[in-house]
Amino acid sequence: MFFFKYTFESSWNAEYFSFLLSYICAVTEKNCSVCRSFIVTFPAVIDSGSQTKICASLLQPNETLTMSISLVHLGQSILLHRETSDNVFHHCFDFQAPVVEDLMVQLIRVEVKGATFQLTEERKVMFRKQSPQTVTIIQTDKPIYIPGQTVHFRVVTLDSNLIPVNQTYNLIVVEDNRGNRIGQWTKPTSKSRILQLSHNLNPEAPQGHYRLRVSSDMREQSYMFEVKQYVLPKFEITLKKNNEVSVAEDELEVEVCGKYTYGQPVPGSASMSICRSVLPYRTTPDSPQAPCINKSVEIKESGCALHVFNITALLHTDLAAKLGDQLQFSAEVTEEGTGITRSKEEHIQITYCIGKVQFVETPAIYHHGTIVEGKVSKPLAHQTIHLFIGKRWSRNLLLNLTTDSDGIARFSLSTSNLPEENIELSASTSELQYYTYKTPYIENGEHIITMYGVATPDKATASSLSIKSISTEVQCGIDVPVTIQYVIVGETMDTESVDIIYLVLSKGEIVLHGHRKGPVDGSLSIVKGEVSFSLTITPEMAPSVQILAYSVLPSQRVLAQSKHLPTEKCFRNQVSLLFSPSRAVPGERNTLQLSAQPGSLCGLSAVDQSVLLIEPGKRLSADMIFSMLPQRQTYFPHNVEDTTECLRVRSRRYILPPPPPENDNLGLKIATNIEVKTPSCLMYKGKTYHLSYVPFNAQPLETAVVQTIRTFFPETWIWDLVEIGESGKAEVSLTVPDTITTWETEMFCVSSLGFGLAKPVELQVFQPFFLELTLPYSIVRGEDFELKATVFNYQSECIMISVTPAPSPDYTLKSTSNDVTPSCLCANGRKTFRWTLIPSVLGFMNVTVSAEALTSQTICDNKIVSVPERGHIDTVTRPLGKCCIFSEKISTEVDLQLPEVIVKGSARGSLSVLGDILGRALQNLDGLLRMPYGCGEQNMAILSPNIYIMEYLNNTGQLTAAIKEKATNFLQSGYQRQLNYRHHNGAYSTFGTGNGNTWLTAFVFRSFGRAKSYIFIDSVAMEKTKSWLLDQQKPNGCFQKMGRLFNNRMKGGVNDDITLTAYITAAMLELKVSNTDFPLSCLRSYVGNISNTYTAALLAYTFSLAGQEDIRDELLRNLDSKALSEGNLLYWPTSPSEHADSLAVEISSYVLLAVLTKPQLTTADLGYASRIVTWLVKQQNPYGGFSSTQDTVVALQALALYSTKVFGSDDPSTVTVQSAAGKKYQFEVTQHNKLLYQEAALQDVTGKYSIEVKGSSCASVQMALFYNIPTPTENATLSIQVEAKGLTDWECQKLNGKTFDLKISVKYDGPQELTNMIIVDVKMLSGFTADPDSLESSVLVDRVDQKDDHIIIYLSKGIPLFYNLMIREDIPVRNLKPAVVKVYDYYHTSDKSETEYFCPCAGKIFV
Repeated sequence: MFFFKYTFESSWNAEYFSFLLSYICAVTEKNCSVCRSFIVTFPAVIDSGSQTKICASLLQPNETLTMSISLVHLGQSILLHRETSDNVFHHCFDFQAPVVEDLMVQLIRVEVKGATFQLTEERKVMFRKQSPQTVTIIQTDKPIYIPGQTVHFRVVTLDSNLIPVNQTYNLIVVEDNRGNRIGQWTKPTSKSRILQLSHNLNPEAPQGHYRLRVSSDMREQSYMFEVKQYVLPKFEITLKKNNEVSVAEDELEVEVCGKYTYGQPVPGSASMSICRSVLPYRTTPDSPQAPCINKSVEIKESGCALHVFNITALLHTDLAAKLGDQLQFSAEVTEEGTGITRSKEEHIQITYCIGKVQFVETPAIYHHGTIVEGKVSKPLAHQTIHLFIGKRWSRNLLLNLTTDSDGIARFSLSTSNLPEENIELSASTSELQYYTYKTPYIENGEHIITMYGVATPDKATASSLSIKSISTEVQCGIDVPVTIQYVIVGETMDTESVDIIYLVLSKGEIVLHGHRKGPVDGSLSIVKGEVSFSLTITPEMAPSVQILAYSVLPSQRVLAQSKHLPTEKCFRNQVSLLFSPSRAVPGERNTLQLSAQPGSLCGLSAVDQSVLLIEPGKRLSADMIFSMLPQRQTYFPHNVEDTTECLRVRSRRYILPPPPPENDNLGLKIATNIEVKTPSCLMYKGKTYHLSYVPFNAQPLETAVVQTIRTFFPETWIWDLVEIGESGKAEVSLTVPDTITTWETEMFCVSSLGFGLAKPVELQVFQPFFLELTLPYSIVRGEDFELKATVFNYQSECIMISVTPAPSPDYTLKSTSNDVTPSCLCANGRKTFRWTLIPSVLGFMNVTVSAEALTSQTICDNKIVSVPERGHIDTVTRPLGKCCIFSEKISTEVDLQLPEVIVKGSARGSLSVLGDILGRALQNLDGLLRMPYGCGEQNMAILSPNIYIMEYLNNTGQLTAAIKEKATNFLQSGYQRQLNYRHHNGAYSTFGTGNGNTWLTAFVFRSFGRAKSYIFIDSVAMEKTKSWLLDQQKPNGCFQKMGRLFNNRMKGGVNDDITLTAYITAAMLELKVSNTDFPLSCLRSYVGNISNTYTAALLAYTFSLAGQEDIRDELLRNLDSKALSEGNLLYWPTSPSEHADSLAVEISSYVLLAVLTKPQLTTADLGYASRIVTWLVKQQNPYGGFSSTQDTVVALQALALYSTKVFGSDDPSTVTVQSAAGKKYQFEVTQHNKLLYQEAALQDVTGKYSIEVKGSSCASVQMALFYNIPTPTENATLSIQVEAKGLTDWECQKLNGKTFDLKISVKYDGPQELTNMIIVDVKMLSGFTADPDSLESSVLVDRVDQKDDHIIIYLSKGIPLFYNLMIREDIPVRNLKPAVVKVYDYYHTSDKSETEYFCPCAGKIFV
């Protein structure tokens, strides 16, 4: 039957009337003996210019009839189809839809004409212009990243038929968790292919959810990924339990399983917990705690732990009213040996239904006046069941029944005294027939017995037609039988069959049409039967089809049903991949075999399964692709509804609305003379009820869319684009990584045929045995530790193993293991071998251990041992650090001397030669300072020098592709990191909190403005920064200070606003920003009163940029009178005792910039500048930087400008360095190797050296000494004390896991009111790490970072400071040495102090 919905102008029940029409059937030819009928079906909405199918049926013609189907618009008629026949037919034909520019409603006219019969029916149809619809797919190699990793991603755009399009994207951006743009691509083009890009995250990228946004003219698509610190899990947990538990149950069986990513079971234990939480709205301060049941179970060899909980205490408790109706089942698996844990939690629903009453062996149809017999089944014996009759809202008790020992109750019912209508029965264990809250109940049984009657057009019978459900998803390309079942009651059948017509629709179009003859026996009052047809799903039909089946009975009643049938989400481009072999061992060769449509381009990826355990559910899938496709509207638009006359309806007693058919919204129009049309309204008792409609949008609905010698352990193994040749196949040769895990693949392909997605395949990388090493991050000379090598055997048989550490001059090993090698290791076993490792050199060393399965006749476990076919040797190399080298810059004197007290054996010397004064900085772009970069200004030391060096190399023609790539990567990393300290108003501050800092904001604005020539800088964010700076301008034109100055030594009696204004104005002049006249006028008023050297130097540079040479010359004359001249050196010290501090470097650099910033330079200018440069170069540290951030940035800017001014082509030079002992070092510097870093180790660390340079090329020669010194005992103005909290003897006797508190106190006893930025550097004891929970900022601590085995604490809010750090032991180390804690002034590094701390158990001996 066809059902329609109405809205009402009355308060009557809408649902009642929505189904009332199913009982109304009027036939046009009520009194005819033979009814000629026809049915024509077609889509209600048709795309402009498309090929569309119309299906027509002619029923009971009785004479020769001609059916004409035409398209009518504005009085014009176009014949679409004409057919003449005197027999029944069911045909479909295609026609070309007219081309329209927007929306247009026309008429489909059906005329059937014969000698004695003529009838015309018209139905509206809409033609619409379908605007191009596209789908943009974004794929990343992983769903989650660690800061510093590279985000690889692909973008491909498809049309609505999943065919790739040539798409130019307006913009592709990467946004961090604060909405900052950290990466941008403008106008990239896919060229009908796959666009593949990548973005490097900076190592200090803030954790959170990031967004990839892809914008085109059509739409914008986005994709989220997460950035966080994580450790890859080695195994996953699965929970097995029922999803629902009844309050009638006493026990609940649960199972917890652990499985490694390489497929083997996890040994260990499982801690299980089942809790029932308190309802949130019932929570009060005195609320009871959620009741829980806990259990710890050992895991079996299968990797699973099974337990049966008695849950009576959780389900039957006096607190039940305050508790939720869910159980929280949580489990934690602890791996044997390592103690590594993973946990998982799932919910179990509590149901109060403890059973159900059911009608069994009860008829579906009855004849009025007969006896109806039936049975009722209940799960309990000898229980009362109440039998009710009537509608749901007006039921009457009919009988009280009692179940027998089998739970069955029988009943007999006479229908003579019942109304002539359907009988509705209900069986319940309660007379109330409803269930109270949180009370156990048995669900009622319902049953309808339909009354038999002779069918007439005005009277409904029990006849029905149904499409049999298909339990599984229909696969593409496979013939699936579809069965249609029918029941015909009370019809007078004159033929031996009935026509069953079926249509299959997909996306609003008819894709299949047919009919079957259903056999009938006219002698039977009730006829049952079924017919079938074969359905083959094609990719064009996916992801679902709708089946409509109907039949016209002799009484002119129409039986019909529609069913929605989900299909496999398949694609035209059939894609597959296969590893050969399907299992692998680490490091071996493997082949990936690909298959796709010839000419396809395939995006291939493989990620470690461990990554997907952290962030599951974000893989590319067919479900995701189809969810992005525009959805075809199947509802009737209002303006396509056909008007009909209002139907008058009389009341009828006891009409129960039947259930609606499945999915009757097919978007299908029917033109027929059988009365299946819906009236436009109903008239009932003088009131009118109108048909509702769904608003129509011209655009289709869209669904928002919302990672041997084993040393190679990637998270993403494969990320490649592969071309498929004309054979439709390709092979990719690969080397399997060293990770023992399972690799999960993804592959999609695009071609002119369309899109294709391969089913995921896995490659399990495993070897029958392997080893793992356990060792600390670093140790100190004199310490030793126990090196552990654990060997695993996953063969089904025993093996004979030999475990051998590789010999090394860097350390000595002494075996402490009771296990001898070779030794037996049986199936699924593990064995740990131990050695005492004693290092003998400083620096990093590699520790290598090999395990081999030997061929042997030795008997193990009563069997001869076997040898694996593959992977019978496993070698693991891990690095170990020994002591941290502390560097001290030695000036380029010819007499090299060491301090009196150093760590014996730690001294070494180096000699380096470069042909460019910026070459050393170029070699160390990522490490100009051996200092932390944990705040907004310090990070600029990474970013800014790259800009000036790239400008210099670019201006002098020396910028190679390799140098540009290296410098650009550092710029991008620094830019992204700096955004961590940005405020929403455009300002920047030291740690990204509090108020913006004008000095830092100007520093960032200046650097970003120059960096945009090389990397993407968000122009909108730059405008906000400039606006914020201009908002800080005072009425006199100067800028007001916000936030503290970086270096308080800059304050020395100056007006901070003048220094700040000069700095901001210089930044704007460098970037050629307008609006500088006002601040310049303010600065001019103070020029005559400047006594501070730093301010004078900065003003001189500012007025040089402004082109006001008279003021600049006046300032330079004043500065020249304060300069210190030593031979060919010229510089500006800040005090008689400190000639080379960071402020002196910065002042001298500003003077150099002022001298060089003029249109024409004289020989005198260059001579004056060269003396400053000579002094500056002597102040460089061994890495090319200076002592702090500001001096490094300004000095390199000045040196880059000088190098640009004096750059030229010179003849080669020879540099000869000779020691007093006669050892000679010689270097050649030419125009082609100016930037080559030439270095040699000095044999004699101390003594006199002679340096000789011959030639005209510039040569920079540096000699540096590196050594370790014992911890100094004297204190400067800064002092630090540490105290390790003592441990009891029992705590010290623990084999590992010792934990103690380290109390740190820092004091300042100097002349300044406030200190600069203070750094506290805490070295961890060997084998110890800091507890992550203790690494938190406090009121006086701005930031705490962990880098390798050091904890870095930042202080800018004043001291004294008291800080508590919890330290725990991870790996035991013997002869443990003390660790150093340092404190120093970031801008005045000579102001420092050091101390040591010991393990509280050091020196204790336990027997």
